[in-house]
Amino acid sequence: MILNINDVHFDYRSRKVLNGVELGVNRGEILAIMGPNGVGKSTLLKCMDFILKPTNGTVMVDGNDLSKLSKQEIAQNIGYVSQRNEVSRTTVFDAVLLGRKPHIGLTVSENDYKIVDAALKRFELEDMQLRRIDEMSGGELQKVCICRAIAQEPNVLLLDEPTSSLDLHNQLEILKIIRNVTEGHQTATVLTMHDLNLALRFADKFVFMKDGIIHDACDARGVMPEIIENIYGVKVHIEYFKGVPYVIPE
Repeated sequence: MILNINDVHFDYRSRKVLNGVELGVNRGEILAIMGPNGVGKSTLLKCMDFILKPTNGTVMVDGNDLSKLSKQEIAQNIGYVSQRNEVSRTTVFDAVLLGRKPHIGLTVSENDYKIVDAALKRFELEDMQLRRIDEMSGGELQKVCICRAIAQEPNVLLLDEPTSSLDLHNQLEILKIIRNVTEGHQTATVLTMHDLNLALRFADKFVFMKDGIIHDACDARGVMPEIIENIYGVKVHIEYFKGVPYVIPE
């Protein structure tokens, strides 16, 4: 596995947020972390990128312990997109080019520019590459930030609610791109989501969190009504359409 989380704990002051979390993700897989608000999903993502340092436990990427890597080495391996992104007067092109920063030497190479151009085209952002990101909608900014993370060419891609600001069309388009990048570049992708049906459509593996621990881990066909009722307190049915499971509340 390219990403291994071993017995990770995290405390915020006197409150235990994560309590012995363990999971692993292979190259070419999308793992969805599911659960209600406040159960530690975003905190777990930040621990995976060492934005927050775990109180205990280890995060391993490609056999390397993140606690022993420099910030640049972590950035060369992990791309992270948060729920809320800072805006500035920079252009879309320059914002995406920043994704190449961990790999750039003294000057930006021709290859760096090619990677940025390809990422902009993939996200259909080439026509707005000279727009300033502080003039964009929340959904447009989200696309730029995910585009920047993919231009980073990480081994592991961490996305905190990547579709939360997007309309239905863009939700599907972004998740298709993430699916293609994950498989095509053999990246391991970990994302948090609230939309169970979108997650079931695109993710390979699922972990369901509650009270700072993983209660259940399975693939899409292992997601059962009793798991959802236990995690969310809602009775549901699961029906299949064209081979894809869909959750229908009672």
